[in-house]
Amino acid sequence: MTFETGDIASILHQYFPRLAERGLQEEIAQVGKIMHFRAGEIIMDYGSYIKMVPLIIKGSIKVTREDDVDGREILLYFLSAGDTCSMSFTCCMTNKQSVIRTEAVEDTTIIGIPIQYVDRWMSQYQSWKNFIMTSYDNRLLEMVKVIDSIAFNNMDTRLQDYLLARQASTGSATIQATHQEIANDLNASREAVSRMLKKMENMGKVELGRNQVRMLG
Repeated sequence: MTFETGDIASILHQYFPRLAERGLQEEIAQVGKIMHFRAGEIIMDYGSYIKMVPLIIKGSIKVTREDDVDGREILLYFLSAGDTCSMSFTCCMTNKQSVIRTEAVEDTTIIGIPIQYVDRWMSQYQSWKNFIMTSYDNRLLEMVKVIDSIAFNNMDTRLQDYLLARQASTGSATIQATHQEIANDLNASREAVSRMLKKMENMGKVELGRNQVRMLG
């Protein structure tokens, strides 16, 4: 499925039904820009200034945070169609450099909203304000889960939760990723991840292929 800028009004009805105010829909249709990113492409990098806020209409995006001390990354959450990156709101409204990286997990399409409209619509449209606040709440809960997982769960559980989250974000039982990529997201060694994936395969939970993991059951 392809999307063109002229389709924005109908896209909003399908993927963002909460943004129901007619005036808001018309403004998004006027200023929003359809943007396409290939799998593996960096959408926003550390230290960059955010120029737009994404409304995701197709695909999946991985959001990571880099450690200030040794540069290691940790996965924060995945985003999929109907989501937005609430952390980008904070950076764009305060004109701060990004402290996160967003990367397309699969081919992804978004509506890019120029940053000058983000704060204005908060006071102008109730549905936009509710959408933003709900996004903040959802992402905060996901980050709390990440902290809890690191603090309280063993690596086996973290790996399983990661695979389930990635499956949910793409809607596919087949996860396209190398063992090293999974290890990077979990801040773990490749050897440990490979060993645990093999254990899961022997238990009948996954099927391993070249650069992919297929979830079973």
